[in-house]
This record gives sequence, structure tokens and C-alpha cells, in this order.
Amino acid sequence: MTVTATVAASPDVTIDAGTDELLCEVRDRVAVITLNRPQARNSLSDNLTPALRRMIKLCGEDPNVGALLITGAGTAFCAGGDVKGMGGSPGSSNAPELTFEEKVARLQERQRTLTGALVNVRKPTIAALPGPAAGAGFSLALACDLRIAAESAFVTTAYVKIGLSGDYGMSWLLTRLVGTSRARELMFFGEKIDAKRCETLGIVNRVVPDDRLRDEAFAWAKILAEGPAKALRFMKDNLDEALMNDFLTSLDHEAER
Repeated sequence: MTVTATVAASPDVTIDAGTDELLCEVRDRVAVITLNRPQARNSLSDNLTPALRRMIKLCGEDPNVGALLITGAGTAFCAGGDVKGMGGSPGSSNAPELTFEEKVARLQERQRTLTGALVNVRKPTIAALPGPAAGAGFSLALACDLRIAAESAFVTTAYVKIGLSGDYGMSWLLTRLVGTSRARELMFFGEKIDAKRCETLGIVNRVVPDDRLRDEAFAWAKILAEGPAKALRFMKDNLDEALMNDFLTSLDHEAER
């Protein structure tokens, strides 16, 4: 299913994501996008992931949406890729095996249209973690501008546990957030990092009681959604470029904006 229409100006609109595995509702200009596979800790699937890509694009482009809030149903944010579905060929069992180059190209496209697209959204984005965020699920949270976590939540890079080097921008996002030394520690060991330590390391911006997470996250998103959209967009541009440009170039771009 391809969603092309913009969200109506109503303060409370439910958007059909094309699958029950993803829910999306717009309230007070906040698009609340909920990963809805609680029985699988909201792990990414062949139904959930394409729907999530569509919702990020739709809400990112819709003028009636001022901020995106991504969360998970139940007691998890996202456990990453569905390991049970990894390693199989796409389509029927008779489908030809992909070459190495084709596999790389497919993963590149999937990454660019998920976390790549989320990073490029020019509106404030918030991840609300009711529980664990692991692997690609952790990358999804890192791709948001801000993160708020329940006290019982934790994160883990997880890749070393299954013999993978990382994907969906984990190395880039984590290095810029916590620095090279901490990023290496988190990647090499794949340990579980509880919410309080996440706050200390700067991985999450705020930790709240479990039963307050959804209200606190929405209140935060609502403030941003009601803010000056153009100024916030330019703030994101300035902050993104600050990681790459020298000081004088940053000054010039701030003046232009």
C-alpha cells in the first residue's frame, strides 16, 4: 500500500499504515508512530519495516505534522531485525540466489530509506523507549533527534552477539553521540546499558518512570510541534552541518538562515 495523501488538519487523525504491525495517529500536530509487534518485542519485519518507511516519508513531508514521535507497543521499543527471518532469499523458494553485489545494494537501499530518511526529516523527531532497543532498533532510536526512556529500558548494540559488524548507521550515529572510545566499547562488547547509564553517557536525553513515559514523551513532542517550523528546520541544518563544517563556514550559514 502506498500512502500519498496528506493528513487532514484535524487534531486527531488515524493513518492507515497498511498493516496492523504499525500504528500512526496525529494528535496536536504530533505524529505518534508505534511499532506494534509486542509479541516479538517490536522487531522489524517484512510488513512492519516497509510501513515504517512510508510513515516516516509521509509524516516528514506533511505540513500538518510538526513533530514525529516513534515508540513501541508493550514493554519494548524495538529488538532490531527479526533474526528468525534473516538469511532467507526474498520471494518464493524458487527465487534465484542474490549475488553479493545485489545483497549489498539491497541493504544499502533499505538503510537509506529507513534511518537515512529519518535523519533527513527536517522536523523534530523523538524516540520514546518503553523498554529495550537493540541492534537496528537501537539505530532507529539514535536516528531521532532526541530520546526519552522509561526507567526499565535498556539499549544494546547487540551485533557482536550474532557475528555482525553493524548496520542502519549505528557506527556513524553512535560515534557522534558518545565519541569514538565509548562507541567502540559499546560495539565491541554489546553489553546491555540501562536507562540511567544511557542518560549519563548522553545516549538518552531524559529518563522517566515507566508509567509516565508516553505522557512525558508526547508533552515534549507537542511543545516542539507547536514551535516555529522554519526555525526548527534551520536549527537542524545548522546542527547537522556543525559536525562537518569549520567555524567560519558555520557562521556564514547561520547568517544566511
